Amino acid sequence: QVQLVESGGGLVQSGGSLRLSCAASGFTFNWRAVGWFRQAPGKEPEGVSCISMGDGSTSYADFAKDRFTISGDLAKGTVSLQMNTLSAVDTAVYTCATKVGPCDSNWDLAASFRLWGQGTQVTVSS
Repeated sequence: QVQLVESGGGLVQSGGSLRLSCAASGFTFNWRAVGWFRQAPGKEPEGVSCISMGDGSTSYADFAKDRFTISGDLAKGTVSLQMNTLSAVDTAVYTCATKVGPCDSNWDLAASFRLWGQGTQVTVSS
C-alpha cells in the first residue's frame, strides 16, 4: 500500500525540541519532493519546509529558518524535520506530503502535493 507514515509528534515545553519523521511505504522517494506542512486550529495550512530528494536541496518558510532542519535518507525512505526553540505558535498538526519532481518556487502550495500522510500533533506548552 502506497502511503506516508509520520511519527514523532507530542507535547513539549516552550523552548524545547521535537523531531518528526516521515516514512515512505510502498514506494521510494527517488526524484521526489517531500514537504512538511502544518495547520493550526482555525488557520489555513502553511508550508514549513521542503526537500528535493534528487539533490538534497531544501526550502524553508521564513518562520522555520534557523530553527527547523529538514533532512532525507533515500536508503531508509525517510524524511525528518528537526524543530528547535519551539513556541506556542508552533502548535499545529504537522503533515508530510510528496510529489514527483523537485521543490519548486511553489513548494509551499499544498495543492501541488499529491500524496499525504495522516498528520501528527505537535503541542507546545507556554
